[in-house]
Amino acid sequence: MDGILNIGKPQGITSFGVVARVRRLTGERRVGHTGTLDPDATGVLPVCLGQGTKVSAFLTDATKVYRARIELGRATDTYDSSGRTTRREDPSGISREQVLSALDGFRGLTAQTPPMFSAVKHQGRRLYELARAGIQVERPSRPVRIDRLELSDWQPPFFTIEVTCGKGTYIRSLAHDLGQVLGCGATLTSLTRLRCGIFDLGDAVPLSDFEEACRHGYWQRYVYPLDAVFLDWAAVILSREQEELARNGQPLALEIPAGEPETGGRDCYRAYTLDGLFLGVLRFNPKNGCWHPKRVFR
Repeated sequence: MDGILNIGKPQGITSFGVVARVRRLTGERRVGHTGTLDPDATGVLPVCLGQGTKVSAFLTDATKVYRARIELGRATDTYDSSGRTTRREDPSGISREQVLSALDGFRGLTAQTPPMFSAVKHQGRRLYELARAGIQVERPSRPVRIDRLELSDWQPPFFTIEVTCGKGTYIRSLAHDLGQVLGCGATLTSLTRLRCGIFDLGDAVPLSDFEEACRHGYWQRYVYPLDAVFLDWAAVILSREQEELARNGQPLALEIPAGEPETGGRDCYRAYTLDGLFLGVLRFNPKNGCWHPKRVFR
């Protein structure tokens, strides 16, 4: 089975735990997830099956939407409520207007420091491994992109935000940094991923429902085809000769389909065979004026 599942991850299980359960229930050997969710987080977790693992990088890079609940006046070593409290302050002086003003500083391209309790590697070791051993290290900040950051609920000392962001954004770090700006400390108390690329929480199958489907033999109905990830890209149909070149990793000389933007405006296409089968992804190389297979599926 090749494709992608849109699993609704429950609280209390790791992303790898979801993958292990899907692998065991389906009998599929090649299974992987895209975009790790912390054990306490819930929401959309795309799980790739078979050749679907080849599109995982595209989903990891996809825009994501989160709903996060944050508590003012408390900071923890993990930046969320599962950690040890490191700071307590009285947040009663913080107003809704101050929070709105603080949010303004985090929109767009910003620099963010990953939390110590994260999977980022330092000299070959995961940061969370060092943190559990009581070792603190300097973490270089990384550029992240936050497209939308809105206050959706205000019930002090708690408030809720919705975040639309790019790859590598830690919502825990965002909560911590907001607390630093406001001067009272803050920590993440709950997190739900509402969307990952094309996959929406409203369409996600809860893990418990997927387990039930596996027991009764109809889980395949929840599998999205491989090209679902690329449906907002332009498409091109290849001739038999072009298909053979693509399958062998050779560059292709293609004319831009009528009505499509010039090559400089859209440098990737999804490619299909004459039989209507999804072949893979092509990327334009301006250096030689050819299209190169970036990912090809059997």
